[in-house]
Amino acid sequence: MLEKRTPLYDFHLRAARDLVKGGGDYMFPTSYTSPVEEHLNVRRHAGLQDLSTMGEVDIKGPGSERLVRRLLVNEVQDMEPGQLRYTTMCNEEGGIVDDVTVYKFDDEHFMIVVSSGPRAKSYRWIRDHAEGSSAYVTDVTASLALLSVQGPLSRMYLKSVVEGVDLDTLRFFRFAPATIGGVEILVSRSGYTGELGYELYVPSDQAGPVWEYILSTGREFDLRPYGLEAMQSLRIEKALPLYGPDISEDYTPFHLGLDGWIKFKKRDFIGREALLRAQEQGLDKRWVGLTLDSEIPATKDDAIYAIGDVSTFRELVENGAEAGDYEDEFLAGDRKVGYVTSSTYGPSVNKMLALAYVDTAHAWPGGNLLVEIGGRPVPAKVTQTPFFDAEFARPRSKPEDDLGRSKPSPSPVPALYNRPGMDFRTPAHSGNGRS
Repeated sequence: MLEKRTPLYDFHLRAARDLVKGGGDYMFPTSYTSPVEEHLNVRRHAGLQDLSTMGEVDIKGPGSERLVRRLLVNEVQDMEPGQLRYTTMCNEEGGIVDDVTVYKFDDEHFMIVVSSGPRAKSYRWIRDHAEGSSAYVTDVTASLALLSVQGPLSRMYLKSVVEGVDLDTLRFFRFAPATIGGVEILVSRSGYTGELGYELYVPSDQAGPVWEYILSTGREFDLRPYGLEAMQSLRIEKALPLYGPDISEDYTPFHLGLDGWIKFKKRDFIGREALLRAQEQGLDKRWVGLTLDSEIPATKDDAIYAIGDVSTFRELVENGAEAGDYEDEFLAGDRKVGYVTSSTYGPSVNKMLALAYVDTAHAWPGGNLLVEIGGRPVPAKVTQTPFFDAEFARPRSKPEDDLGRSKPSPSPVPALYNRPGMDFRTPAHSGNGRS
């Protein structure tokens, strides 16, 4: 499959440490400096990410609301113009086709933003179900770039450059038209980091100038670009699922703890009967958080065992500096109780973290498990998620919370791309971009 490129590909090629092929066969920048520095800069100041790999599907016509209600497990009938909502699209068996956000412009105009990995599949799913619905579906991905400005200083910074919208009154999960540098954009108060943040929908042909303008004007706020590896650690600390490693059609919203977004009061949506059966029958697995007693992250599909289903034996070391000593060797039991989906070091919590599907009997917080990393047993503890900011206070912060913050000292331009520091790289797991 040919690689795909966002409108900002040339910038990433020049500035990023590396590019990798990820979700939707797009090329993703892994990092620009140290992934740990990029992560902490988003948590402390502000960061900028290119999310143009996401897909935007425009839906218009008198049957738009009826179509969107049938496609999504969440309700949209009570949404106001200018509101967005997170939800999932499920198949007839209740498996997740994609996790998406839906934007409402008016009763006859919606936009569904789909994930990078299944972008083409999700568009076809929406298009095929639109037949005979009096709704007109258009894939507008090629005409839009999506720039994400995230971090506690994001509102303070954007207020200095964005015109046409009062960001102090723009509530969480609301959007509005605006301009930046004279370019018409859509500003959405949303993100994938667990921070106060905004996503900017920009015309593709203006993406480069707007990106450079944000980096230039954001310098005094210590706003810097961040890549795939920082995105992974930011979203894993918040236990935000990613399509591919964490989400697939093999699992329902119940497995991932996303059932709060299912509205069974709707009498007709795809997968409703299957999801009712899943609710009644219960689950065999749950998606949980783990803290690992390890210096390295786990990799996708690493096996998880219960403590009682693992044995060790002591083997004499015959060669090398440790000759004559004994070491423990790992013998897996007959049955796994789960597997890892995503893992990374969490700089904000200073712990090695993992997300995993685990048999329900072993999925309770506080439970002790073992993860097989590189053929060796690593102790793991089931941990309540999210690992960071459990109250979700940061993305919902209010304008008065900005009053105690001050701009950081400006960094010289070369430091943006040549900063010394840790190089604790986060595995890209399945190679997908944002879910």
